Amino acid sequence: MDKIRIENAAPHQASTIASLVMLAMNHDCCQYFAGPHHTLDDFHRMLTRLVKRRDSQYSYQNTLVALAGEDVIGCCVSYDGSRLRDLRRAFLEETRDSFGLDHSHMADETQAGELYIDTLAVSIGYRGQGIATSLLQATCEKAAALHLPVGLLVDKGNPKAERLYKSFGFRYVNDAVWGTHPMRHLQRCDDGLPVNYKDNHENNLTNELG
Repeated sequence: MDKIRIENAAPHQASTIASLVMLAMNHDCCQYFAGPHHTLDDFHRMLTRLVKRRDSQYSYQNTLVALAGEDVIGCCVSYDGSRLRDLRRAFLEETRDSFGLDHSHMADETQAGELYIDTLAVSIGYRGQGIATSLLQATCEKAAALHLPVGLLVDKGNPKAERLYKSFGFRYVNDAVWGTHPMRHLQRCDDGLPVNYKDNHENNLTNELG
């Protein structure tokens, strides 16, 4: 297998990044945002446009990709939480124009004072090889350069994932909601574990997330 590289994303990778974002969201959530009269293919086309844009939360400019050769096999989308509402406008415009739906009622999933991980995903065939860990490490380094903690949401129905993130230095902050899902907001702060933390817990993170 080719050596895995973590790099900044590029516009020509938009379609694959969109597929990975949909994998992380799960298809039920994607269908919810597309509505009953449109397909997952329609949602994928919309999301691909969002990845190509510079003013979207899913922009390639906010994305790190894991590459095997030239193939995108994983991604991590993150951005300054203070920019959420500005970046979300593109999503709201696209869902309105493409699907005739108004999702402006969504609660904020992040806020100022953190680099928010919107999406962390690895292609199914490449999971269990440490790729998610590498993406997470690179994102923590990005946050450190910005002097921000890293924040993310984890589904309340997935305590195993929460335990694994906590083993990587993330700590519970507060409850949150994403879409219709009750979530827990976690942060990895300056006093968290170092980015190169290695033990059995991180091996578990690798197995669970990629």
